[in-house]
This record gives sequence, structure tokens and C-alpha cells, in this order.
Amino acid sequence: MAAASKILNWGIIGCGDVTEIKSGPGFQKADRSALVAVMRRDAAKAADYAQRHGVPKWYSDADELLNDAEVDAIYIATPPGSHESYTIKALSMGKPVYVEKPMALNMASCVRMANAAKQFDTKLVVAHYRRAVPMFVAIKEWLECGALGDIRTVQLTMLMAPNVEGVAKTETNWRTNPKLSGGGYFHDLAPHQLDLMLHWFGVPEIINGFGVNQSGLYTADDAVAGQLLFSNNIVFSGTWCFGVGPGTVKDWCQITGSKGSIGFPFFGKEIIVNVEGNEARFPFEHPAHIQQPMIEKVTAYFLGDGGNPCPAVEGVEVMRMMDVFTAGEPV
Repeated sequence: MAAASKILNWGIIGCGDVTEIKSGPGFQKADRSALVAVMRRDAAKAADYAQRHGVPKWYSDADELLNDAEVDAIYIATPPGSHESYTIKALSMGKPVYVEKPMALNMASCVRMANAAKQFDTKLVVAHYRRAVPMFVAIKEWLECGALGDIRTVQLTMLMAPNVEGVAKTETNWRTNPKLSGGGYFHDLAPHQLDLMLHWFGVPEIINGFGVNQSGLYTADDAVAGQLLFSNNIVFSGTWCFGVGPGTVKDWCQITGSKGSIGFPFFGKEIIVNVEGNEARFPFEHPAHIQQPMIEKVTAYFLGDGGNPCPAVEGVEVMRMMDVFTAGEPV
């Protein structure tokens, strides 16, 4: 699959709401990429998705899609509870996998997936797609250019009402069922944030935190606090709460250095840079299909024309942070 003219034919396992706009069309529009098959256990919904999105084939059985000789690579977009089994099965068949975040239910599951990629010598990428979104690419450039000086602290605050805005809506709210999601909204949203910390600052040297259920609306934690110590003594502190009133909703991250700071919402479209007292605002427009820039990088990697944009070992590290934050066991 290394030839420059090669088209990578994708199959999606789990063509639910997240694939309607955020990712699915990106596989059709990305360079050297084609979406040729989709799977959903509900046959009528699978057929409807294929018809609406112009996908040639649909299945209601994942094994049938995996055994389709025309499908070169697999995108797994089911709830996290089935990520491990589908990923390992695809890898065992020699088909590279792009798996949604969170990578799996817990770190142990992620490790098994990473080991399977090595065992079967097949490529695996985790869908921490904000790494490739222009706004977050720009933040990385600000951090690396030295204008902010030596980075000192990172303070992240995410306060949301129980009915979280910006989360893809589904018929059943699997995101608050730990057996399907690994936890609550923290497990759905924090992977984006913690992966960027990993991407920007490296593997943390110390991790600690705790999670609690304050509202009693479901069994998962709805409030999580965590701290990280990165190399160069960069200190991270994060607070997530999904039980506040509408008037106190907040999504903000402030990175402060010895010369300035950069602030931004993870789910917004503007960054604010302050260097030695001079403030500047930079608005951004996200791609229409927000995963498309990452899909293009993954496609190039699977075709042998680039590096892995988010290796499995980094997905393991993100899940390690999440497990410690919610279990309260320092590492």
C-alpha cells in the first residue's frame, strides 16, 4: 500500500452519530481515501447511513465487514466497551486500525491492544484528532517558539451542566454507563484534553487525583480532579465537574510561562496570547469535518508515507492518567 497512487479503502464499524459529520465524510474527502463500507448492528440504520452518505456497501455484522476483501483499513467508532475486541480482531487479520477515543475502558485494555499491534505487526492509531486541528497546531507552535518563556503551570477547568452541550446525542446515553464508556462525561471529553498535554509536554513524571459522584444522576464519577508533573517541573492542575448550573459553565485552559500565557477553550474557536503584557486574540474556524486533518495523516501513515500521528503507546498513557485521576492512586 505504499504506492503514491494507491487509494486506501476504509470500512467503519459503528456508524453512529459521531460519524455523521465529525468523521465519516472526512474519509470520503481526505486525500487518497475512500469510504467503501459501513457496519451497524441495526441493519436498517446501517442501510440508511450508507444511502445518505453514498457508501457502496453496508453490513449489520462486523465480521462480514472485516472479511470484505475490498476493505483495507478499519475505523472503529463504537462505544469504548467494544474497542478492544474489534481492534484486536482487525489487527489479527492484518488490517490497520484507527480507533476512537477513549482508546478503551481502561489502561489494561489499551495495553492489550498495543501489544496486539506489535504481535500482528499491523498499524494502530488512536483518534486523538485535535492534534491535527489548526487551532491546536497553532497553540503547539506558540509553546515551542519560546515567546511564552519557560512553561510554569497549566490550569484546566471544565464545568458543565448535567446535560452536556457539544456531545454527540445518541438514543441511549452510553457515555454515563461505565460498562460501555469506562466512566462518565470525563471519559468522553478528557481524552481530548489530556492527550494534548501529553502531545505538548511529554509523559508526566507524577500523576495523582480522584473522582467522585456528586449529583447522583448516574453511577459514574461526575467530578474529577487531577494533577500532573511534567519534566522541567511543569505543573498541571485539572478540574472537571458535570453537575453545575447553566450560569457557571466553563471550558478554559490557561498555560502560563515566564514571559507570558496562552488561554483557550478546548471546545471553542479562539486563543488569547499575552506576552509581556501585550494581549492578542486569534480566532479560528474548525474544519467542517473536524477529524479530516487527522484522517489525512492516518491515511498517509497506513499507506507508508508518514509517521504515526498518535501511536497506541500514547493512547495507553492518556488512559493511565484517566485511570489514576478517577481511582485516586498516585503514580
